[in-house]
Amino acid sequence: MAGCTGPGGSDEGLETAAVSAPTASESAEPSPVPEKSRIEQIRAAGTLRVCTTGDYPPFTEETEDGELKGIDVDMARDLAETIGVEAEFVTTSWGELMDDFLSDCDVAVGGISMNPERAEKVYFSEKTLEDGKTPIARCEDVDKYRSIEDINQPGVRSIFPEGGTNEEFAREHYPDGELIPHDNLTIFDALAAGEADVMTTDRAEVLYTDHEYDELCAVNPDEPFDYSVQGYMLPQGDDVFKHYVDQWLMVALEDGTYDGFAEPWVGDADLNPEG
Repeated sequence: MAGCTGPGGSDEGLETAAVSAPTASESAEPSPVPEKSRIEQIRAAGTLRVCTTGDYPPFTEETEDGELKGIDVDMARDLAETIGVEAEFVTTSWGELMDDFLSDCDVAVGGISMNPERAEKVYFSEKTLEDGKTPIARCEDVDKYRSIEDINQPGVRSIFPEGGTNEEFAREHYPDGELIPHDNLTIFDALAAGEADVMTTDRAEVLYTDHEYDELCAVNPDEPFDYSVQGYMLPQGDDVFKHYVDQWLMVALEDGTYDGFAEPWVGDADLNPEG
């Protein structure tokens, strides 16, 4: 389990880290007394409520029997253990994620991209990983689809799930190719079976699929076509809780905790692209 302690060796230091003495240049008016941090409420309740969609492996996946698993699911459990409570998961959808988080959760996890629209309503943790769109194809075809220009050609069949950023990317960048919407649950089966030539999706999903399908290979995962960053959603304005989560996350990313949770999903592949 990743440790999370303050400078004095205990997490109590984290709960006062956001309070500092005023300087001469600051207003003489007293600062408002901060409300109790969410971390105090979490400890009092004995549970960390975690929103997640359960539909985006390798980060979050709900099995047929209702069990949640994934890299970020395991990370949330580790965070709860660090705090000294149990993780309680709230399954949501991408469309309802923000509303459910604001009304019912302490943290949201599961391959969530940071963007300005979300940042208006929530804090984000420090980044969990860097990501970007990159192609995956049948292994014998990887040399055919190494660039956007290669894929944006008449007769090249690009497959994508309807809705979301993969469809947006395909329609924007491959207007001259053949675009094939497909059900997300079986999309990689269709690609492996030859119903399409290539799919462009997030690098982390490409690495996971490469690990799961013998027939499919990541094309150039260390040279993604664009750039995005993932993190965990946290309550806006709660600096104490954010500092706590950020310090826990920093340790988990460095001490092998995160990599240990990722290994069953992507093998020894590095989820962060090389800069």
